[in-house]
Formats: sequence, structure tokens, C-alpha cells
Amino acid sequence: MKGHTHSIRQAMRLTEKTKCAILIFFALIILVPIYLAVIGGFKSIGQLNADPVGFPDPFMAENYANIFVKSNFFKYFLNSVIIMVATVAIDVTVAGLAGFALSRFSVRTRNVVYQYFLLGLLFPMTLAILPLYIQLRAFGLLDTFIGVILPQTAFLLPFHILIFRGFIREIPNELEDAVKLDGCGKMGFLIHIVVPLSRPAIATVSVLAMVASWNNFFLPLIVLNDKDKFTLPMGSMDFVGQYLADWNVILAFFVVSMVPAIAFYLYAQRHIVSGLAAGAVKG
Repeated sequence: MKGHTHSIRQAMRLTEKTKCAILIFFALIILVPIYLAVIGGFKSIGQLNADPVGFPDPFMAENYANIFVKSNFFKYFLNSVIIMVATVAIDVTVAGLAGFALSRFSVRTRNVVYQYFLLGLLFPMTLAILPLYIQLRAFGLLDTFIGVILPQTAFLLPFHILIFRGFIREIPNELEDAVKLDGCGKMGFLIHIVVPLSRPAIATVSVLAMVASWNNFFLPLIVLNDKDKFTLPMGSMDFVGQYLADWNVILAFFVVSMVPAIAFYLYAQRHIVSGLAAGAVKG
């Protein structure tokens, strides 16, 4: 019996070691390219060609400084921020209200509407880009921020409604009954109870929408033509075209462009995990 228990413990230790090895492997896959990009931005083009992995000697900090001089970085950054803030505001508001309605209103068509929204998870943006382009052109929304914001939000809504619905369903019905006794209706329950308790879900959806909007390249590429309206990913493409031979400066530009999205995610990763666990899993 003791030998059998010892064998089980050894197997569990081996399993834990295997898990750690797998996690380290995938961490290296993610971190090594980031490391190469960061140190590559501090090198001259000669150093980069001679030793792309080693540390710079000397450090060329001016590569990062020149980004703000040689490119319209701040313009691209501001455009991305405008689109991101508008996307998050619309997305959180619409997904939150839809999740509340689908979890708290008893109507016959509730499940049908919910299934209709879930179908959006199976519909990639690439399949809709041609009819979407024709529709945006018909409404005069090409080369406008709103032409990016509205479709971008629409494709984010199905998953975010799923999160909100699952989270709000877990709020006890007794709280709603107590609010009714105090004379509040559905809107009072939403404002005074649901919104404060749904902060993890709101934070989760907000950060997911932020990162998705910040990294979105395909939709702005189709909609925007004016360089003054380019987002940061499109600005990166334009920057590469101008400085194709200066890969050290290009790497520096990419690193600076990644910082906001990484900062958003690191700041709110705890809320993302708790919101997904309480919303998407339970829903």
C-alpha cells in the first residue's frame, strides 16, 4: 500500500514538473520575441546585423527618441485612443443593457434573442468585410472614425453580452425583491444594485474591448484612407514603409506601440480572470 502511494506521489510530481516545463516553454515563445524587439531598438543597424541576440554596446537610446520626431506617433496614438474610448463606451453600455435584459426580463423570445447574439461568435469579420464596406460607403462612413467604431463594437458584442448575462444571472433574486419593496423598478435595480456588483464584469469587458480596439488592424485598413486618421497599427505599417532599411528604429516603434496594450492588460488582469470566471463560465 505504501509503495502504491509513493508511486502516485511520484507520478503527481512528474505531472507538476511537466506542467511547469510546458508553461516555461510557452512563456519563452512569448517573451523571447519581445526581448529581441526591446534590445534591438537600442542597437545601431550594424550591431543588429552582427549580434541580434546580445546586449547593445553602446545603447542607442536615440532610436526611441527619434520615433517621436520622425513619425506622427502622437497623432496615431491619439486616433487610436479616440476610437478605443468610443468603442469601450458603446460596447460596455450596449452589452451591459443587453445582458441585463436577457437575464432579468421574462419574455418568450429571450432565449431566441440570446441564441441570435451567440451566432455572432461564429461569424468572423473577414466574411463580412465586403458587404460591410458597401454599407459603410452607402452611409458615407468611409474614412471616418465612426465607420471603424460601430462595426468594431458590433463584432465585440456577442462575447461581451455572454459575459454580462452570465454575471448578472448570479445576482440573487432576493436583492431584486428587496429593491422592489423599496419602490424601485427594474431601472432602480440596475442602477443601484447591478452596476455596483458588476464591476468585475465591466472591468473585464472594458479591458478586452481596449486591447481588441488597440490591436485592430484589418478594419481600419479597409475603412481609413487619410493618413491623418491612421491608428497606431496602421501608423506602424506606414512607418515600416518609410524606414524599411532601419530595422532598429522599426523595432523601437513596435515596442513603444505595444506598451499601452500591455499596460492595459497587466493593470486589469485580475478583473479579467474574475469576470470571465463568474460570467462566461457560469453563463
